[in-house]
Amino acid sequence: MEKNAESWENDYSRRGRIWGGAVHDLPDILPGHAVLELGCGNGKTFSALLNRGCTVTGIDFSKSAAIMCSRNNRVFPGSHVVIADAGILPFAASSFDEIIACHIVGHLDKRGRGSLVRESFRVLKPGGSLYFSGFSTEDFRAGNGIEQEPGTFVRKNGISTHYFTETEVRDLFAGYGSSRITTSRWALTVRGRQYPRAEIIAQFKKEC
Repeated sequence: MEKNAESWENDYSRRGRIWGGAVHDLPDILPGHAVLELGCGNGKTFSALLNRGCTVTGIDFSKSAAIMCSRNNRVFPGSHVVIADAGILPFAASSFDEIIACHIVGHLDKRGRGSLVRESFRVLKPGGSLYFSGFSTEDFRAGNGIEQEPGTFVRKNGISTHYFTETEVRDLFAGYGSSRITTSRWALTVRGRQYPRAEIIAQFKKEC
């Protein structure tokens, strides 16, 4: 995990604001809810949540990303950005109404994924929801790079990505209560050629 964190730090410090554009398919979260975003990056989803009227806390293990997110959102009241590891969250139990885990779980190794789930369950309030997204094994990038663990591949930039099946996601979050899991599929067109993209989207609820 430490090597992966170093690779992300290098990427953000070298390329700056990596993620831009509009946020699509943002969960229907009520204004006033306390939301924790795991892996806030440079603040794309963080900003969208603030605009919804949520109180948002973002964490990232990249110092450069956390600084960018904080600077991009400094005018919003109630915004907080913390440099932290999603597997060791520096928050009290039952602190948040909702948790956003958008394309972060897949960048952790198997042990890190388990730690993230346990910590997320701890800091989420009873009745709260965790929203997950991660790339599917159906995605055209699955299998590219050096296989670090089964289903996890490291590319040239040193960043690892795990590709999930729906069953694997369901098993990973088995400690949660009710769940909703779907696979979103679309085509990426590059120079007239189409490539299949696929991500798994899920919502897990912590039972009261």
